[in-house]
Amino acid sequence: MGQSIEFGKFLKAMRARLQPDPGVTFSARRVPGLRREEVARLADVSTDYYTRLEQGRNIHPSRSVLSSVARALELNDAESAHMFDLLENCGGQAVEPNSTQRVQTSLLALLEAVGEVPAVVLGRRTDVLASNRTARLLFTDLCALPREQRNYTRWIMLDPAARVLFRDWHGAASDAVAELRADVGRHPRDPEVSALVGELAVHSEDFRQWWARHTVGQKSSGTVKLHHGLVGDLEVDFVHLIMPDDPEQSLRIYSAKRNSPSADALRLLTTCSEGEKPRTGHLSQPLEGTAP
Repeated sequence: MGQSIEFGKFLKAMRARLQPDPGVTFSARRVPGLRREEVARLADVSTDYYTRLEQGRNIHPSRSVLSSVARALELNDAESAHMFDLLENCGGQAVEPNSTQRVQTSLLALLEAVGEVPAVVLGRRTDVLASNRTARLLFTDLCALPREQRNYTRWIMLDPAARVLFRDWHGAASDAVAELRADVGRHPRDPEVSALVGELAVHSEDFRQWWARHTVGQKSSGTVKLHHGLVGDLEVDFVHLIMPDDPEQSLRIYSAKRNSPSADALRLLTTCSEGEKPRTGHLSQPLEGTAP
């Protein structure tokens, strides 16, 4: 295992969010969060050792030491997994992933099987690999864009129509950024994710702030509130199903509670033709290809 600057930045960001124990007094603080020596004490390692971890120095901590650091930094399961991903994948032997992902046949079958319930297949970097007709009507047809633009995080961060569609845009967008951050730990040498992060950092102040926090996570379920240009307000639940034989592909399915106004709105939406859906912002262009 090797160290990386990204690994050290993650530890520092996690340390900065913690509040010091009111029962412990130190001299006046100039930075937010715990001091390195406080984290080191909680993790039962030397301050010098922990400092080298944050500096990305080429040392090889054991899993037991890193587990102690994770507990000291109060990392949740997703954050701990991300920390180990960074450590294991940032070494000199890390391999760049194949940029092209083909949707699994089983996922395409599931996409067909859910019928008129909105569903999207996601891949690495939150790329949209496929979507069904109702999802295109509810959100937008990302699969009609050039391949490098078929990305959920890019769309929600840069398309003005997404800000109108999501009633809690900040919550939905920050969740997407946290999901993208997790992918960086798995594929730190992926040039496409580097290009995506660079583009978003240039064009979005919100993205720059969220990215700097190193928040990581992927929700397995949740609820989103939308305001659709054709059918008005609706609330849909989602489940995020990760394929056990290929964890880099997943199916996100949206549904509304039975006999609710939102269910009625979804049914009404399915009666529309795709040509009737509201035009999106600068990401919507007549481009090559359509969704499967």
